[in-house]
Amino acid sequence: MSHPDPARPPQTDAGGEAPHRRVSPLRPVDPRPIARPAPPPVFRTGDIPRPVEADSQADDLAIEALRFLVVDAVEEAGSGHPGTAMALAPLAYRLYARHMRHDPSDPEWFDRDRLVLSAGHASMLLYGALHLAGYEITVQDLRRFRKMGSRTPGHPERGVTAGIDMSTGPLGQGLANGVGMAMAEKMLAARFNNSELSVVDHRTWVIAGDGDMMEGISSEAASLAGHLGLDRLTVFYDQNNISLDGPVGNEMSEDVAMRFAAYGWSIATIDDVNDVAAIDCAIGAAKAESERPTLIVVRSQIGFGSPKQGQAAAHGSPLGAADAAETRTTLGWKHGPFATPKAAYGTWQAANAERRAIRSSWESDVRRYRADMLAGDEFCRIIAGEPPTRAAASQPDYVAGDRISGRSASAEIMQSFALSTPELVGGSADVASSTLATISGSRFVHDDWTGRNIAYGVREHAMGAITNGLAAHGGILPFCSTFFIFADYLRPAIRMAAMMQLRSIWIMTHDSVAIGADGPTHQPIEQLAGFRAMPGLAVIRPADAKEIGAAWAEAVRRDGPTMIVVSRQDLPILEGEPDLAGRVVVDGDDATILATGSEVALAIEARTALLDFGIIARVISMPSWDAFRARPEEQQKFLLGGGPIVAVEAGASQGWLEFADSVVGIDRFGASGAAGEVLEACELTAQIVADRVLSLRAERRGSA
Repeated sequence: MSHPDPARPPQTDAGGEAPHRRVSPLRPVDPRPIARPAPPPVFRTGDIPRPVEADSQADDLAIEALRFLVVDAVEEAGSGHPGTAMALAPLAYRLYARHMRHDPSDPEWFDRDRLVLSAGHASMLLYGALHLAGYEITVQDLRRFRKMGSRTPGHPERGVTAGIDMSTGPLGQGLANGVGMAMAEKMLAARFNNSELSVVDHRTWVIAGDGDMMEGISSEAASLAGHLGLDRLTVFYDQNNISLDGPVGNEMSEDVAMRFAAYGWSIATIDDVNDVAAIDCAIGAAKAESERPTLIVVRSQIGFGSPKQGQAAAHGSPLGAADAAETRTTLGWKHGPFATPKAAYGTWQAANAERRAIRSSWESDVRRYRADMLAGDEFCRIIAGEPPTRAAASQPDYVAGDRISGRSASAEIMQSFALSTPELVGGSADVASSTLATISGSRFVHDDWTGRNIAYGVREHAMGAITNGLAAHGGILPFCSTFFIFADYLRPAIRMAAMMQLRSIWIMTHDSVAIGADGPTHQPIEQLAGFRAMPGLAVIRPADAKEIGAAWAEAVRRDGPTMIVVSRQDLPILEGEPDLAGRVVVDGDDATILATGSEVALAIEARTALLDFGIIARVISMPSWDAFRARPEEQQKFLLGGGPIVAVEAGASQGWLEFADSVVGIDRFGASGAAGEVLEACELTAQIVADRVLSLRAERRGSA
């Protein structure tokens, strides 16, 4: 189904026949010849199977089948983003039908290639491709695009749709997720592959658009990827020069390819995405690259073949019935809505039997690996996502009354878990010397992919999204750390981790105004309340080293993200055994003081002050609200006691009234000064807490 360009006569080759080349039916193609990279290298044995002999008509049918599934699904839904998905149909076809290592009969095959659609609004590109490639997505699923409870939601959602490796939508994050996945592949391949068997051998592909490239996170992530030399990472940059509000030229004029080249990336170009030979050549060049990640600039026309081609109107709305019908006429598609010829399925799935054989061969290699290699059992455990079979090495012996900072205790405890959890890998945003979140051993660099410490640099947002990529890839339990106040820079990534329930650990230090002289820009106030409000994120603020140990134990075994919030200043080791749901640190019946973190020690001081008034208060450390809520109601009531309850925390008071009658918190920004001075200025002292208890008791007596 070729569409000749009416603007100029067909060119002929030496034999007099017009060469096949897909062109736009609505706009003449640039007459300059397409610049193509060197021919692709010969595929290694066992690599992606070669398709049947190239057939331009079969290619056309396969591509248009995807285009019109996109058109029809968006029309049926009454909303969606057809333009980019229509334009990139040739790229998705070549990736799934020829170049990607995958098996539709086993979407979770560990050694498959990973694909991230960073431009997540073009989700129908993936859904249609997965359906045509043979994944468990039916025509009925496509007809329920964007409907409640469907397997084809508005943006890709990991765990909802077979074949979706990452939830995407917030632009730019998908590119950083891909960087994390490529890092995970490098780590695992370096650790487990040997001269006899390669059990980790796949690539990472990302599809991004102009909007992704505008987001700052893409620069952060691309800079790090180029620095590391992640040669198995390929990003397709769809340069259609259209954004939701109009031409990209209204907003951006930079040369993105030159920017990535400056980051240390290899650059390839596909001048017309409809030229499948150019797609093959560019991908071949990316596979041949052995030192750098590759950016492939893909030039496309949004809404290809429709009356809205090249216009912002094709970005985020259905074409409409009339334009959809005209698109069918323009592209010569004679089939009704959702009616895909069997021949198109045949082309998309021609190599599926061979793909199953490749996956089966890999499974045989893994069985041999497990039988013959000392690391075999460990490899199978971590790719299955199972927690460590060995208990953590003995933790430091913390004695009640001793003092140690939260960050120091976390660092010590992390080392013990690192010994029993070799998949634990991570780093910090250039503050490891302050957060102390470092595993003994080497750094992850180009010359040592086995290193477990990642130097992210001052790139918090990218660090968070890369952490998600590491976790989503599998085989890695990632952590990342920074000062708690800078969690705001990576909040969007933490939200995605919570949404996907990715097994990951977020270590936040310098947790309160008690950091003192650094001043209000570095003093967290509203952060605890904000992250506690985030569904699916376990937020733990331990009061001492023992509770930090319990927090780490929970984080390592939890099937979801865990945030551990710790102090910079020293904290006393408390009596008794830790309980994340809450424990009685000092008992009493006249009143209850609830606290977390460093304020547990403050609560004990307030209790001492209350003794002068004959009041014996109970002090409770409650590191995790969620853990407390999970306890039966009678246990909660027994723990809290029957007297008036005051909560105290060096942060926003919001939320505490669920558990307490009154709150001593900080609902203003901090100040620069010595820790004690700042706490006093913020009205967070033991005397103020004691006075609040006295006031509550007086109110109760008065009302009685």
